[in-house]
Amino acid sequence: MQRSLPLLVLLLALAACGPAVAQQPQPQPQPAPPAATDEFVPISQLPPQDQLPAAPLLVTAYAFVWLALFGYLVSVGHRLSKVQREVHRLESDIARGTRT
Repeated sequence: MQRSLPLLVLLLALAACGPAVAQQPQPQPQPAPPAATDEFVPISQLPPQDQLPAAPLLVTAYAFVWLALFGYLVSVGHRLSKVQREVHRLESDIARGTRT
């Protein structure tokens, strides 16, 4: 189980980020924007290097947060099971000590 956990996390990360990278639109040639920088310029008229693709960044951020949350919950689960085993061991030690 513990050997397959890193592989599972890697597969989840790839599955979450893969569609965002695959769906990026191909840049189309656009006319040059006006020379004046004080005016509003629609994003469709900006050169591709000036456009910020927000969707891949957003998907990557959400994937990171979900993976971090999943990792934290797995960590808490492992620690909780370790504490549970220790409590059972202590209960059995106490039960054996009171019978003698």
